Formats: sequence, C-alpha cells, structure tokens
Amino acid sequence: MPLIGYARVSTDEQDTLAQLGELRAAGCATIFEDRASGASRSRPNLARALSKVEHGDTLVVVRIDRLARSLVHLLEIVEQLRGKGAYFRSINDPIDTSSPQGMLMTQMLGAFAEFERALIRERTRAGLKAAVARGAKPGNPKMRARDLSAIDDLRHSLREKHLHDLIDGRRGWLPLVERLRPQLPWALVLRHIRTLKPPVRSFSERTLVKACRTLVDAGYANPVILETAPRLSRDSRVALLVADKLRSEPDATLRGIAAWLSKDLREPTPRGGMQWSPEGVRRVISQAQGLGILPNKLAGQKGGE
Repeated sequence: MPLIGYARVSTDEQDTLAQLGELRAAGCATIFEDRASGASRSRPNLARALSKVEHGDTLVVVRIDRLARSLVHLLEIVEQLRGKGAYFRSINDPIDTSSPQGMLMTQMLGAFAEFERALIRERTRAGLKAAVARGAKPGNPKMRARDLSAIDDLRHSLREKHLHDLIDGRRGWLPLVERLRPQLPWALVLRHIRTLKPPVRSFSERTLVKACRTLVDAGYANPVILETAPRLSRDSRVALLVADKLRSEPDATLRGIAAWLSKDLREPTPRGGMQWSPEGVRRVISQAQGLGILPNKLAGQKGGE
C-alpha cells in the first residue's frame, strides 16, 4: 500500500528537513510540503496530497498538528480519506486508521469534537441571553451607525462564513466534481450533482463554478477541475458518465443505470430518445472499455448481466 507523506512548517519555522527524514524512514516515496500557519485554510499542497491518495493508500504525517488546524478539521480529512478507501497515520500519535485500535482512537476524537461544539453553542446562547437581560441591544453598534469599516468587516466575515460552509459541506458533492472535471462540461456535472441522494447544496452553473474556484483558492480542491473541458462526442460523454457510475457504484445493475440515465440525468439515447434500455447501457459499457476509461473487471461484470 503506497504511503503518501505530508509535511508542514509555519512561516516563521526553518524547514521541513526533520519531518522529511521521518516520513522517508516510514516509507513515504511521495511527500507534499506546505509553508503556512496551521490555522490557514490556504494550503494548496495539502489539497494535492489528498487528491493524490487513492484506494488502499495511506496519508502519513509526523504529528497531527502538522496536518489539521483543529480536531474537527482532522476528522473531516479522515472521513474524506475513508470515502476513498484510504487510511491516515500519524507517526508520533496513536492514530492509524488501518488498524482497529487506531480507528477507535479516531472515533473517540470525534466524540470529543462534538462535545466541544456543543459547549461552544451553549456558552454562546447563554452569553447572548445575559447581555439582553442587562439591557444590551443585539447587533453591532457600528453597523447601526453605518460605519464603513464595520461594513467591510461584515463583508469579510460573510465571505469567511461562505467558505466555511463550502468546506463543511464539500464532501457531499466535491468528490463527484473531482471525478468528472475537466473531462465533462459544468452543465453536465451540475445535472449529475442534482441527482445525488440525499440532495446537496442548491447550485446554479455559475455558483457551482464559483464554489469550486473558492475551494481551489483555499487549498481544498484540485486546481485541475477548473481547466477547460474538451469537446466530446455524445457517445464519449455518456461513456464517461456510465464509467463513473460503475466506479462509484460497482453493484449498479444495467436496468438501474438505464433508469438513472433516463429519469435522473435525462440523457438522450443515441437515436434521440429519452428511454434507455439495459442493452443500450451494455453497448455504452463496451464503448467505455474500448476508450480505456473503465476497468476490464467492472466491464466484465456488467457484460454478463
């Protein structure tokens, strides 16, 4: 199982030599490095490291404080890796999600993180209630006075909140975007997102592109998704869609894929109709295999149905 290392130093630290030595000694052949504060959301090489990790790989760090800005952030990364069938290991902490003991430790950290969030919410509510009881007026006095600096601060806070919301909810839709882009155009990717169950954010094509650009700039998405999509024939486009469907849902049946193309994506058949048949899906799978975008194992399984 390939080990992929990640090292980070803050801007006032010297270098990553010590971390690189430990990561190489642990067996990491590929290592990504960032020079940024641990609290920074803009870490492009962390995004590249997470994008590089594939099924069965392990992301390795020297200590968890080199990776995550908070306990919640650590758990987000662990969950993102689990979604890929990959693992996380910290050399100097008792965390290795490939082992039952390490997974137990991660679950315990998750319980602590939820407890911490609950305490923060409770303290916030209690503080607001006490302030109102003392006669304080809700809201920012500077905003009531239309102070320009306060308005700028609010705009910055709203942008930060929007970024945080995107980061918190990205696992529901960003993996799909990173699988389909830039091979497919944004309009088709958006149609695919709208078929997800349970439903995710309500995007238009413009807001989807903007959200992806924001996450790329913050280091949470692979920059390649913003590249221009190539011109594809309709057959190639459908082959890419079906190949992705089978990679993400290996147990999908020919009949189920036909219904998905017809009812969910409303993708026209080669003859311009709107009703796909299992046999038509079988032909698309053969095309995908011929284009080299579908593993022979998956194509063989469906070919026998």
